[in-house]
Amino acid sequence: MIQHEITTKHPLLDEKGHLIEPGYAKSLILDYDRNKIKAPSLRIKEWDYYLIYNKDYAVALTVDDNSYMALDSISLIDFRIPWEHTNSPMKLMTLGKRNFPSSSVTGDVKGEGKGYRIEFLNKGDRRILNFHMENFMDGKPIEGSITLYSEPSESMVIVTPYKESKVHFYYNQKINCMPAEGKAVFDGKEYRFDRENSFGTLDWGRGVWTYKNTWYWGSASGIADGHKFGFNIGYGFGDTSAASENMLFYDEKAHKLSQVTFNIPVKDGKDDFMSPWTFSSDDGRFEMDFKPVLDRTSNTDFVILGSDQHQVFGKFSGACILDDGTKIKIKDFMGFAEKVSNKW
Repeated sequence: MIQHEITTKHPLLDEKGHLIEPGYAKSLILDYDRNKIKAPSLRIKEWDYYLIYNKDYAVALTVDDNSYMALDSISLIDFRIPWEHTNSPMKLMTLGKRNFPSSSVTGDVKGEGKGYRIEFLNKGDRRILNFHMENFMDGKPIEGSITLYSEPSESMVIVTPYKESKVHFYYNQKINCMPAEGKAVFDGKEYRFDRENSFGTLDWGRGVWTYKNTWYWGSASGIADGHKFGFNIGYGFGDTSAASENMLFYDEKAHKLSQVTFNIPVKDGKDDFMSPWTFSSDDGRFEMDFKPVLDRTSNTDFVILGSDQHQVFGKFSGACILDDGTKIKIKDFMGFAEKVSNKW
């Protein structure tokens, strides 16, 4: 598969609201301007999602604005039990009033409501994630503050059109391997993150999505043979004929992969998410086994709107090949892989 790399800075959209240059990049090189979107305003979706984890537990934080509604979400996950809980207050008809930054490079993001506050503060050399929710679970609060350091110079950026409409698009950045330091406190327990073994990932998304879609996404960050190593894999985010979003990260440098397939086992005609998966690639550069530990699942159906989500955390074992042919072997490398179907 020939993939187009975007290397020149210019606006994301033309005067008709169409993507100027689909493809991938290694930094957020194109300029996003919400005012240039020509699709109906209720279709615009913007979000920042952070996952912070080590081998024992994780915190996931989301602030988004889907125009007709918004979600602010906190998840606490303990791989050792395993156990997880997510609380996601919703607001209606936010319509871009949350004023999301047009770039991940600068600007803060905040979501708040009755009894909770989530804020992502961008200080340039670090990102500070603060969160507090009075009634996270069973009337008990959760609170925490986590700082992410040493943002790598290269990341995964994808510019994806949709075949259904030229004014639909997805502009997305995934930043892996940011060392994390801080803690979360819930129910008398402290979940501490140390920079030596804890990492944060940012999923930064802006775009106009089609109404119904299914995507696959996987990610991991950690240490392999003494080096910072991670990967981003996925598909289903529109027309990826110009480029995939599959990428390896090694010592802060990005290595582009071709197509990666999620091989989810099936039992009795349904996806069997908690049985072992495999991952394969058309170029032989990403071959993995995956042993699930926990399925963070959510299923909502409001007839017109609905979501069936399975974010499966587990351990990757296998081999990856960098651009220069170097083989990276990993074993029981903690990460996640998900399948999400949305009507939104």
